Amino acid sequence: MAQKKYLQAKLTQFLREDRIQLWKPPYTDENKKVGLALKDLAKKYSDKLECCENEVEKIIEEIRCKAIERGTGNENYRTTGIATIEVFLPPRLKKGRKNVLETRLLITGRELRSKIAETFGFQENYIKIVINKKQLQLGKTLEEQGVAHNVKAMVLELNQSEEDVRKIFQLEEEEQNEAELKEKQIQRTKRGLEILAQRAAETVVDPEMTPYLDIANQTGRSIRIPASERKALMLAMGYHEKGRAFLKRKEYGIALPCLLDADKYFCECCRELLDTVDNYAVLQLDIVWCYFRLEQLECLDDAEKKLNLAQKCFKNCYGENHQRLVHIKGNCGKEKVLFLRLYLLQGIRNYHSGNDVEACEYLNKAHQLLKELYIDPSKVDNLLQLGFTAQEARLGLRACDGNVDHAATHITNRREELAQIRNEEKEKKRRRLENIRCLKGMGYSTHAAQQALHAASGNLDEALKILLSNPQMWWLNDSNPETDNRQESPSQENIDQLVYMGFDALVAEAALRVFRGNVQLAAQTLAHNGGSLPPDLPLSPEDSLSPPATSPSDSAGTSSASTDEDMETEAVNEILEDIPEHEEDYLDSTLEDEEMIIAEYLSYVENMKSATKKN
Repeated sequence: MAQKKYLQAKLTQFLREDRIQLWKPPYTDENKKVGLALKDLAKKYSDKLECCENEVEKIIEEIRCKAIERGTGNENYRTTGIATIEVFLPPRLKKGRKNVLETRLLITGRELRSKIAETFGFQENYIKIVINKKQLQLGKTLEEQGVAHNVKAMVLELNQSEEDVRKIFQLEEEEQNEAELKEKQIQRTKRGLEILAQRAAETVVDPEMTPYLDIANQTGRSIRIPASERKALMLAMGYHEKGRAFLKRKEYGIALPCLLDADKYFCECCRELLDTVDNYAVLQLDIVWCYFRLEQLECLDDAEKKLNLAQKCFKNCYGENHQRLVHIKGNCGKEKVLFLRLYLLQGIRNYHSGNDVEACEYLNKAHQLLKELYIDPSKVDNLLQLGFTAQEARLGLRACDGNVDHAATHITNRREELAQIRNEEKEKKRRRLENIRCLKGMGYSTHAAQQALHAASGNLDEALKILLSNPQMWWLNDSNPETDNRQESPSQENIDQLVYMGFDALVAEAALRVFRGNVQLAAQTLAHNGGSLPPDLPLSPEDSLSPPATSPSDSAGTSSASTDEDMETEAVNEILEDIPEHEEDYLDSTLEDEEMIIAEYLSYVENMKSATKKN
């Protein structure tokens, strides 16, 4: 298959160079049948490529037929508005995987999916369609989704695992089709990621008791991210990890939608942010790898752009010649795995595009890195006997150029360093949580406490000053906007308490009305403002633009939505199961797949060289 793609690319290149138009005479007659001149052309190119003439003639005829089909389709689209969609079917099908479907662009995605299923023999709910690197949305028209004439559509099949079947019988006790299950899984993934991202954004969860996501730099320390971008980055990284989990299980058809969603969320982040971590570059490699393993690389029109982007991101993140990376980590041995994958994919793309020299160059680079990254299994066994994991052994040996003693020291030091960083980060999180609880104990809402601490860089005393100077922040609350527990008339007992503290009775009553009977907040605000209320403070809750808050005594409440909580817990747990424990999991690979693919494509390159020498 790869060799055929190479021949197609080379022949297309020759045709362009010679300015040959196969859809015109003498290669096509007036009845659109093949002309005799095509055989002479096949002889010329087969001699040039040192290939079988019949095979070359067959491929040129395929190119000619496709050109005629495209011309006919273009004319048909201009006159009738009926568009042509090039459909790429899954590799398992024995028939031609690239097919043409005609349709109007005003139909919905669901109607197109039905049409594809009916035309090519699929069960409708068992397939997903990817067009322009996005999942087809069933409820919108093709036109609304930017689908145009002559677009490429890739069909992904959904496979059902034994575990999924077991879940169906255990949880629902009734038969469900696989597509519904996968759709629920995708929705749970989205919900779980949103919950974890929200927890990280709020920073009010107990780090010992509640799972949450965090973003760290290459040393393992948390990165402060602007609130406007934090959630998008969290979702991007979450979808990426979910996609990588499917890649490890070789479930490429399910992995691709997750990776494309990750790409969408990464695009919402600023360029400067993406240059500080290598995640975005790794994602580009994973997307191209996924298309390649699906044998649908031709559906990814911007494969070269993605690979170049990955290379640029690595350079920005790691520095020229990996200088920044070596400065931070002390070595760059583990990251070479990423460059091996990059060079391999660049070699494959160039081979499929008919670029012999570039393909050979990149494949040889990948092969050289493969030799450098080879790990002696006996050395891994030695480290396993010392109590390290196989993953730690591989990463440690690559970081230390295969030296077992140095690798053991490196792994031990890294464990201690990470343990210290995690403890420090947890302690920071705990201190912030205690400060929020302290401010909440004074009557402020969680939201108000968060904002004040953020403005005060975590300093509790400064945060309290900010809240006292801006008493309107009290209305930044977490409760249901529909709930209004304000006290219309403050109790005489509360008024007397404030008068006893030395405040004027009328001012005390007004303050209690503003703070809905909260004596502590009223006293603090009056004391901070010299016995009076700030002039810009609304004298009634209705004057505030924020929704009314419940008093601290009423804020607890009980939730009757235990089922929703269980579903959220299940969604979060599913995400956590796929997030690797080791922070450098993405750098760990046995390279078995890469080794076989490099050998395969190098054999193609050697065949090309042999043919060139014969010429």
